[in-house]
Amino acid sequence: MAYAGYSGVNYYQKLQVVREVRPDHQASAASNDKAVSKTVQTDDQPWVIVPKGERPKTGEHFADLVIPRLNAKIPIIEGTHEDELARGIGHYAGSVLPGEPDNAVLSGHRDTVFRRMGELKKGDELRVTSEQGTFVYVITRMWITKPDDRTVIVPHDKPVLTLTTCYPFSYIGPAPERYIIHSELKEKINETSRTAQGE
Repeated sequence: MAYAGYSGVNYYQKLQVVREVRPDHQASAASNDKAVSKTVQTDDQPWVIVPKGERPKTGEHFADLVIPRLNAKIPIIEGTHEDELARGIGHYAGSVLPGEPDNAVLSGHRDTVFRRMGELKKGDELRVTSEQGTFVYVITRMWITKPDDRTVIVPHDKPVLTLTTCYPFSYIGPAPERYIIHSELKEKINETSRTAQGE
């Protein structure tokens, strides 16, 4: 009985990492309660390359995923072990960072941060806000696959953002499949956030 109570509290705490974003603030969600600064983009490319010394360390909250359709803002944590996934969406360390060329892979639990993932549709926007700016991605496809499908994390010749979670969403116990959302970078907004600093 005590374990059930603890599990309930732990589940509730995990749900609290998802913040509601008012629709009128979605375009600049990074500024929500945080200091915002402007950067200068030196070329016409909508992506960046993050210097090695500025890359996040395991466990660091370095960005936020804003999902306009769901009015949600979720912290992105470096790493995909349970400690990181308990605090938000995990960034697969073997992939590039959101906003860089190639395939940035983010994973989250289907019953907490990604519990409403099934509501997203092709054409919806996903926004990643970080120190490098706000990167706007557009969902191009969604599919269901097996847990050992390594094609989900393969390199791409353009900047893409891949979201992964377990499936079915309402499955009791370890879910047997994975739900994948693939999105492509549309634009970079030169607005940076101090969201992850000091957290």
